[in-house]
Parts: sequence; structure tokens; C-alpha cells
Amino acid sequence: MTEINLKGNPFYLKDEQIDNIKLLMSKMTVREKVGQLFCLLGNYSTEQEIKEVIENYRPGGMMFRPQKSSSIQALQRYIQEVSPIPLLLGANLESGGDGIGTDGTFYGRQIEVAASNDKKNAYRLGLISAREGGAVGCNWSFAPVVDFNKNFANPIINVRTYGDNPDTVISMAQEYMKACQSSGMAVAIKHFPGDGVDDRDQHLLTSVNSLGVSDWDKTYGKIYQAMIDNGALTLMAGHIYQPAYTRYFNPDVKDDDIYPGSLSYELLHDLLREKLGFNGLISSDATNMAGFSSQGKRAELLPQAINAGCDMLLFTRDLEEDFNFVFDAVNEGVISTDRLNDAVIRVLATKEALHLFLKQRNNTLVPEKEALKVLKCPEHVKWAKELADESITLVKDKQDVLPLTLQKNKKILVFVIGDVVSASGKPPVSSIFITRLKEEGFNVTVFDPENEDLKDLMVNGSVKELKARFDTVIYFANVKTASNQTTVRLNWLKPMGYNVPWFVHEIPTIFISIANPYHLQDVPMVKTYINAYTANEYVPAILVDKLLGKSPFKGKSPVNAFCTYWDTHI
Repeated sequence: MTEINLKGNPFYLKDEQIDNIKLLMSKMTVREKVGQLFCLLGNYSTEQEIKEVIENYRPGGMMFRPQKSSSIQALQRYIQEVSPIPLLLGANLESGGDGIGTDGTFYGRQIEVAASNDKKNAYRLGLISAREGGAVGCNWSFAPVVDFNKNFANPIINVRTYGDNPDTVISMAQEYMKACQSSGMAVAIKHFPGDGVDDRDQHLLTSVNSLGVSDWDKTYGKIYQAMIDNGALTLMAGHIYQPAYTRYFNPDVKDDDIYPGSLSYELLHDLLREKLGFNGLISSDATNMAGFSSQGKRAELLPQAINAGCDMLLFTRDLEEDFNFVFDAVNEGVISTDRLNDAVIRVLATKEALHLFLKQRNNTLVPEKEALKVLKCPEHVKWAKELADESITLVKDKQDVLPLTLQKNKKILVFVIGDVVSASGKPPVSSIFITRLKEEGFNVTVFDPENEDLKDLMVNGSVKELKARFDTVIYFANVKTASNQTTVRLNWLKPMGYNVPWFVHEIPTIFISIANPYHLQDVPMVKTYINAYTANEYVPAILVDKLLGKSPFKGKSPVNAFCTYWDTHI
């Protein structure tokens, strides 16, 4: 084990804070220490449930999915009131306060921030996340994502990154971290040892970072070293293999004994602790993901994660069972007393670095209800609109169709692709876009496959009739990145994909993606292609201003939107 430096980066604790940790450690039972290793998913809606969990297990942290902010705040206030040791309360604050409060600001995806090519927007993302997350009682942001889009076919990171350039990732992620941690919100840089290399999702299997040692050092290693050197308090270990570095530290390792970051001593101790010098808290990614669970027997995996170097375990399958797996491993010596104490000290040190014990004494761990006014406040909304204006990117324009005018583009046919309620509850946004077009005087027809007249026109109709009915075609694609799906590609209607833009040489056709920036691979024939990156309530309206020439396109693509295909440039 690497010795903890409580006075050094990233904790910077004072003597009295260190003394408080020592006092707590001397008083805690083994069972209470084991509890500190768990960050639970907050599937609790009543105070009685929360009280029983805290009394029985003494968890070190908890994370709730987004709910109405007043409900989340009340639950988290109660949690901190009944827990003897304050909890780390986490949230996926990757795109703003919406990561914890459904009424919070959905500022923008990280890739939208990168497309603005302005670090101030990354700082604003961090500040909004810290302000709004903090208002409901959170103190731990499971962000920023510091992966990069090495492989455009990766189905899970996509819009969640700052693009495909490690230097951009570093500059943007550091601004987010600076805003967050200066506001009392710990960050968790993720997903070590780095997602985005292969085209699979660690939620569904154990994915692979297949870079060699030298290439890893120049990319992911460079990113993590910069974030560590600049004070990242915590790090999230992903369920991702890094075979090259595992073999570098353990040349005789058999393939069957290579484990992902969350379970690998070579990656967490030898690489992360020793080579990169990370002194902060390591949390696993969710242990109920298949990328973790499929690696072995759960009774062995949870202790293995702790022994590999994880200080906290994110989520459980069955709380009682998982707790006992770890508790029994401690009692049986599978997890040593030294390793248990090492992990708990890092958990407590993180809490001290956030001044949670001081806030507990002052009864300020969770703000009063008045603090909720910051969620979606005028300043944050203004910033979100400015980000949209600065980031929307005209990737390709080979037909001079822009700007749209009522004289030449009056009759518009809109194909909406995707744009359904997301897994996290985010609503469709195409209606905002369509309404704005109508307000500008355009006659807009939204394609409906249940409309037999329109369907027949697309399947069997003449080109002459198509051109008589419409002047312009716009595709509005909101195909969201989400866990538990294997691709983020376009799917077309049967028969023969009749809604594919086969008519690009007959009618001016524009394709807009308001999420995944890589759709050009599926519509290379389109001559005008726009990436807008974030399906929030601000982007669609500003898109219309861009289409009409009221505002110039300012965004710069942070990824290779042409997806390495030569024909996408034509």
C-alpha cells in the first residue's frame, strides 16, 4: 500500500483535521468502518427507510437519481441529520444541475462545451453543477468525464466527453474541476483507465482500452496526470481492461488473471498510486454493472476491488448480502486491517477536505429551502443560451441552401428521428424547433409514418410530386447516448429505408443532430450537416436563428465528424 499524505495533494488537511480523523478511527467499530466503504444508490423515498439503512450499515456515501429538487433536498437533509458521520452525497453532474434536480439547469453536454472552443464555458458548467448540486445538498460530482473519443463508434461516452483531443480534455476538465472544488464540491474524474477506445459499453460487458503503454501515456496518462497534479479529490475506476499496462507491471500474468481497472492491483496501485502519484479517494464505478459482475463470484469480487485499491464501492445488488461479503472478508483476513483502515482514512479525509465535519457542527451540510432558487436561475439560463449560440457547428455545407428564406424554402418537410423521453426522463425537444420555424412563417409538415399519404409519397411517389409539395427537407435527429445500448446509429423505416435522404439531389436537404455528433457516417450523401450536441430546451430555438442567418455558426467541431470515411466529405 502507498502511504497516505493527508497534508499533501489533494487533501491539504490541517493538524486539527488529521487529529479528528485519528479520533474517529479510534472510536469506530469494524462494522462502522466497513460501512464507510459503501456509496449506496438512493432508492429510498421515506425517512424511515433512510433511518434504518443508516443505523444498520453506516454508509460512507449515497447517490440519488434526479428528482424534483425540493424532494431531493429534504431527503438529503434528513440523511445528514441522522448519520453520525456526514455522507458524501453524489450526483452525475456531467451537464449541469439537471443531474440531480429535474428542475435544474440542463446547461449542456461536455462535447457542446468543447465545441464552443472557450474554457469559460467549462468553468460555467462546473459552477452551475456545484451551485445547483450544492443547493440540494450534494457534495460530490461524478464528473468530469475525462475519457476522449478515440473511437467514434463507442456507444457510451460520445457527447459526454470534451472531444477527441486529449489537450482539449485537459483544458476543459481542469476548468470544470476548478469551479467545482472551489465551491466545495468534490469531483470524480472518470473512467480510469480510460473509456472510448473500443466500441462497447462497460455497463454490458468488460470493455478494453487496447492502447500500448507509450500511446496510453501520451493520451489517457497525460490527461490523468494533469488532473491529479491539479488536485482532483476523487477518481472513479471503470470496468475497463488495460492489458498493456497490466502486463507491464506483471509480465507473467495470464490472460485469465487480467482484470479491469476496478479490480486490478496493477492498474490502481502500480499505475495510479505509484506511477501517477494519485493520493486521493478511488471509487469503483457501479458494481452492479455487467463489466464488474461478470468478472467472478460476487463474494470474491467486492473484497478484490478493495484489495486492488478501491476505497469505496459504488452501489450494491443486495445491500445486506454485499455488506456481509465485505464484512466477512475483513473478519477472515482477506481484507487486512491495514487495508481497511487505509480506505476508510481516505474516505474520511475527503470529507474533511470538503469541511463536512465543520458543516455538521454548524448544521450547514444541506442549505435551507431558499437555496433552491439558484436552480435554473436567470444567470444560468443566460449562460446556457450563450453556450448554444457559441457551439452549434456547421460541419458541412456543399449546396448553399443557407440561410433559409420564405421565398425559396417556404414549404418544409421535417423528419424527426429519435427524440423520445430519455432513460433519465429528459423530454423530446423537436416541438420547440418546429414551433420556432412556424413562428417565422414557414409551412412545416412533420413526417408521420402513420400518415398513409406521406408514406406513399416517400415509398412510391414521383419526384415531381415530392418537389411540388416541399421546397426543403430537414432531418432533426435526437438519438441519445445511453447506457445499456450497443450502438448510437440511425435506423430507417421499412420497406427499403424509405425515409433515408435519397432525394438530396432533388430537394435541398439539411441534417441536424442535436445529440450524437457522428451521424454523418449514416447520411454521407447529405450536403448540409449541422451538429448541435445537446437536446435541451435552449438549443432548438437558437438552431432556427442559425438556419435563418440571424446568427452565424460559431462552433468548431471537437471531434472528427466525418468519421474517417472519405465519402462523408463529398
